[in-house]
Amino acid sequence: MSYIQKVIVVLVATGIIILLVTYVIRRYRNRIKPLYFRQKWLELQRYCADRKTWPLAVTSADLLLEEALKKRRMKGKSLGEKLAHAQHYLSNNDSVWFAHNLSKKLHEKANSKLREADVKRALVGIRQALKDLGALRDDK
Repeated sequence: MSYIQKVIVVLVATGIIILLVTYVIRRYRNRIKPLYFRQKWLELQRYCADRKTWPLAVTSADLLLEEALKKRRMKGKSLGEKLAHAQHYLSNNDSVWFAHNLSKKLHEKANSKLREADVKRALVGIRQALKDLGALRDDK
């Protein structure tokens, strides 16, 4: 093989590798579909209209967060383990943990009374986490 043929082979191989890497990166980024998560978020916001459905809003948001973490391939069997691995992605870790713990409390005690401030804090925290993970976009 001549020198030019070797250079051509190397260039073609490099081009193929670049195409494969680009394909994998694009595929990984497209795992989370923001339109899907926006639709789900709008659906769960309807639960905020009535005090009786506030627990459903919090638990639905928690499940949506778990789905986003799965799509991002966060390690862990439980949502708590996934949240622990996702800490460096989240801008407001405390409010996300508050929301998750509130959701767990609602699963354990279905008749728990909720304060409006707690529901707002939980939903704002989960919404920010979904934004941080790329599942929701800013409405600007």
